[in-house]
Amino acid sequence: MVQDEIERNMGVQPLDSIMLEHALGNHDLVNACDEPITHKAVQRARRGRRLTKHMQRRMVEALNRAIMLRDESLKRSWEVGDLFTY
Repeated sequence: MVQDEIERNMGVQPLDSIMLEHALGNHDLVNACDEPITHKAVQRARRGRRLTKHMQRRMVEALNRAIMLRDESLKRSWEVGDLFTY
C-alpha cells in the first residue's frame, strides 16, 4: 500500500465523548500530562486524525491523570483501545 493511500482522518473518536462525559477540555489534558502534548494534538486526537502509538499512549495517560486530578474516582483505567477506533 502506498503511503498516500493510508486513511488519515478516522472521524470523531471515543476520546471525545469520554472527555465530554467528564467535562474535560483540551487544556485539562495538556496540563495533566507529564510529557509534552499540545492543544492541537489533543484536538486532532478527538477529531480522529491518525496519531502514532506513542502519542496515543500520551493521550491515555493524560486522560487518566486529568480525571484523577479532578478528584473523581477513576472507575476504570482507560486504555488505547478504549479511546481510539483505529
